[in-house]
Amino acid sequence: MKYKVDMSNLPKHIAIIMDGNGRWAKKYLMRRAAGHRAGATALRRLVEQMNADGFAVLTVYAFSTENWKRDTQEVSDLMGLMHEYIQQYINDAKKNNVRMRTIGDLSRLEPSLQDKIAHLADLTRNHDGLLLNIAINYGGRDEIVRAAGKLARDARQGKVDLDGLDEDAFAAYLDTSSLPDPDLIIRTSGEMRLSNFLLWQAAYAELVSMDVLWPDFKIDHLYQAVAQYQQRKRRFGGRS
Repeated sequence: MKYKVDMSNLPKHIAIIMDGNGRWAKKYLMRRAAGHRAGATALRRLVEQMNADGFAVLTVYAFSTENWKRDTQEVSDLMGLMHEYIQQYINDAKKNNVRMRTIGDLSRLEPSLQDKIAHLADLTRNHDGLLLNIAINYGGRDEIVRAAGKLARDARQGKVDLDGLDEDAFAAYLDTSSLPDPDLIIRTSGEMRLSNFLLWQAAYAELVSMDVLWPDFKIDHLYQAVAQYQQRKRRFGGRS
């Protein structure tokens, strides 16, 4: 490891915008599908190492609510890849201690993929290793709108006192209600935007942009980002 990292003070929750699959494929004169496959392999490799190293929570941006606008063939390739890799995680569920869950509106996915995702979550619900949280058909704005809708329905039924509504009460309606907010958000490929990812939860996350395409991302890149995170002073709007 090239970077000095305090292993006793790792971020509790790391989120990654896995960007650059298409550019990686273009660089090597391949179809975009090959880039997405290489990116999925990079994720499996990273999850295995993070689980071994004692990290707690990893959230990854796999497919956004805006990704449906992409070329039909690319969307089809991505959905097929999700089927394949979710099945691999199901096959490996007994071999590792990773817990799997998802955030996002899964209702737009085909039923067989929804069933696989639910089956994987059920298989791993009692695992106590790394929690891998996959954002599928996820958008930060969509999540907030869906949360507001659920809150409004509960308010109409008298389950919520709107006069006592605060941030914690609203956050309970978000997809990430059972998770801590991310401490560190990493974006690969050198881009400098959140792209509608965890907009509520990112309020005080430390952001690190890395000039590496996602399929080339390795554990050393993660520790480089963690080292940057550990050098920062987190004041949460106050003073140190």
